[in-house]
Amino acid sequence: MAHPLKSLRRQAQSKPAARTEPDARTFDWPLANEAESFLRRQVAAFQGRNTFAGELAQRMGAETGTDFFEWTDHLVISPDEKQALQALGFAPDRGAETTDGSIVYEHPRAMLPRVILRRSRAQSPSVVALRPEFLSDFMASHSLFGEPEGEPCSRYRRILVSQEHGTRLEAVERRAYRGFVPAPLKPGELSRIIKARELLRTRPRRFTSDAEAFKATNGILDRAMALVGRDLACQFFFEAEREYWEGRNRAGRIQKHRQGQLGLGWGNHDHHTFRCSRAHFVDLVRFLLRLGFAKRERYYAGAAAGWGAQVCEQPVTGIVVFADVDLLPAETTVDFSTHKLPPSPRLGTVGLWVGLHGESFLQAGMHHLEARFDFDLLRDQLKESGVSTMKPFSDFAFLRQAFTEGERWPVQEERLKRLLSARLITRGQFRRFDQEGAIGSHLENLQRHGGFKGFNQKAVSAVIADTDPRLP
Repeated sequence: MAHPLKSLRRQAQSKPAARTEPDARTFDWPLANEAESFLRRQVAAFQGRNTFAGELAQRMGAETGTDFFEWTDHLVISPDEKQALQALGFAPDRGAETTDGSIVYEHPRAMLPRVILRRSRAQSPSVVALRPEFLSDFMASHSLFGEPEGEPCSRYRRILVSQEHGTRLEAVERRAYRGFVPAPLKPGELSRIIKARELLRTRPRRFTSDAEAFKATNGILDRAMALVGRDLACQFFFEAEREYWEGRNRAGRIQKHRQGQLGLGWGNHDHHTFRCSRAHFVDLVRFLLRLGFAKRERYYAGAAAGWGAQVCEQPVTGIVVFADVDLLPAETTVDFSTHKLPPSPRLGTVGLWVGLHGESFLQAGMHHLEARFDFDLLRDQLKESGVSTMKPFSDFAFLRQAFTEGERWPVQEERLKRLLSARLITRGQFRRFDQEGAIGSHLENLQRHGGFKGFNQKAVSAVIADTDPRLP
């Protein structure tokens, strides 16, 4: 059997595949080290000529534990770099419209900023655009005057932050739009946007049954999508999910405040993790598909781990979901994202978490939000704020991951009685959960290099075991 670390490295170092839709079970994400190095050199050269950008990069590291590069939405560089981009695996992004017909390049198999080739030949890069979550917050934090191009709540807004030595630092805000052309809101569109956001932000999470809850939430999604469409409804749904998770996770609130001091918000989110029961896993995936998600890799961790996961990505918003569920050994050969799983005689780590706290999709909220940071900086800075970090469960040059210590939640007595009656927990566990509660959520510190989009299956298996609610 191949060593898991060597296997992961082989996956990461393979050449980019042709841009076709691969099977969900065989995603093989490459490392794009040279492509990332090329872009980082461009950004570093830009910072050397733009004082504001250089100082902001230092503040991002010192005050938020984040990397300026991870906030970069796109760069505008000389057309002389076209051959270099193509040699590094970049390809035209045909669906991204620009105001003057400039070509947009993306790396289709890596998590990297996009690049626009401008028409004129000048010093490169001429523009670097950052992407905070909300442009008005960024403007207020940095005392930026003037009005952004693009109406409030419209699909694409941008503002000049700093212009110096032939460079332009910009900040942009996107609302379910991958292009670069601002557009006015249509008559009545603003009120529809406000209503859709309100519907998703205030959706009920507690019902007499989970089946009723899924049905009701799909009805709310019907209304939101009728108002603003699928992609914008997706963006608003996950804005609300992050806010709900923050309310139940102290580490998340602390880090959100730190990033908020620079007006950044959660623009650095990497993926959102939902824990789900076997009974409703298919319902969750169906809901994600309605929001425009496509299925990516699927994990079969096997008998020892006792869980599986489906990764999904929404191509317009860039939102990624990691959805976990208990699996029995014989179920590793089925597509559990499509075939409903029958009741199990025992609970694994994921199933017990759901039994104690409820569905992530409903009352429990996300198990964790993972965002991209400078790994060591964030760990040390959070420690100074009284937040400890668990042992890393991925520690490679291209992928580092660690949870903050878990947020302990009280457990409803009704849930404990139901689990005890079904003989899914012991009387001793009942007493302990009743007195001490159980671990509910985390913030995850992640650092990627080489544009690596994948996950470390062996390490994820280990950390799921380490966060078992039955452990002291």
